[in-house]
Amino acid sequence: RTHHGSLMQTMLAVTVTRRSFCIRNFFSICPSASRTMSSEAGTTGKAAVNGVDIHYEVKGSGPALVCLPGALGSGRTDFGPQLDNLCEHFTVVAFDPRGYGLSQPPKRDFPAGFLERDCDDAAALMRALGHASYHVMGWSDGANSAVFLATKYPSEVEKLVLFGGNPTVEEDDLELYKATADLSQWSARMREPLERIYGAYLQPLWTQWNDSMMAIHAQGGNIYKDRLCDVAAPTLVVHGDKDPMVPLGHAYAIAHGIPGARLQRFPAGKHNLHLRFADEFNKLVREFLSSS
Repeated sequence: RTHHGSLMQTMLAVTVTRRSFCIRNFFSICPSASRTMSSEAGTTGKAAVNGVDIHYEVKGSGPALVCLPGALGSGRTDFGPQLDNLCEHFTVVAFDPRGYGLSQPPKRDFPAGFLERDCDDAAALMRALGHASYHVMGWSDGANSAVFLATKYPSEVEKLVLFGGNPTVEEDDLELYKATADLSQWSARMREPLERIYGAYLQPLWTQWNDSMMAIHAQGGNIYKDRLCDVAAPTLVVHGDKDPMVPLGHAYAIAHGIPGARLQRFPAGKHNLHLRFADEFNKLVREFLSSS
């Protein structure tokens, strides 16, 4: 299946002592993400949010849906097929978290609570755009921030779609993070588009992300497992059975922890299932968000 024309699927294979991890399609990277991108009938801009200028894209009409990207990601690269399809039913808002993509400066950093900071930025952005309530969709790190968003701003979040998130950092997760830590082991196809976005800051940026995960694990591993029971919004959890970065157990933990949450598995899905199986994913999300 062909996705948005400027979207490039990337692959990385890394060998780890005693175990080989084939990490395919971890990120979707857009080679031209360093310039402003827009689509027909969509708009892009920047909004002053919590002391930084956040780049965003808005497309469509109807109930608002904000999309939270994953690590190193941006709204367009991480949610291109959703912007271009779900816009037929929703006002889709996708943004670049502070320090990522076109929301630079500042440089991205990872202090304690950075995922919660991203949720605060998302809430402030939606208020700046005039949305008092909205649906939330988060991928990977964005799914983690989405849980914080639903628990900190419950009156604003109507429904929640989560995929590729992890409520804790376990020992097995550390092995997966270590496998991607050294950029010299990444394929050129994976590394070069990111270098065009972040330049020489890419390796330090990725090292900081890995270090932040190690720090969370060293402090007990909890990200938001204790908050799952506080999510009041109807929630759909989606997970790819072949995700090489986030084990299925995390999806079960999220679905079991959130009252009334529904888990939908994609047997052939990997970490980027919403891009690889965009039609099926979008239909699932559209039906969930539109149901009473």
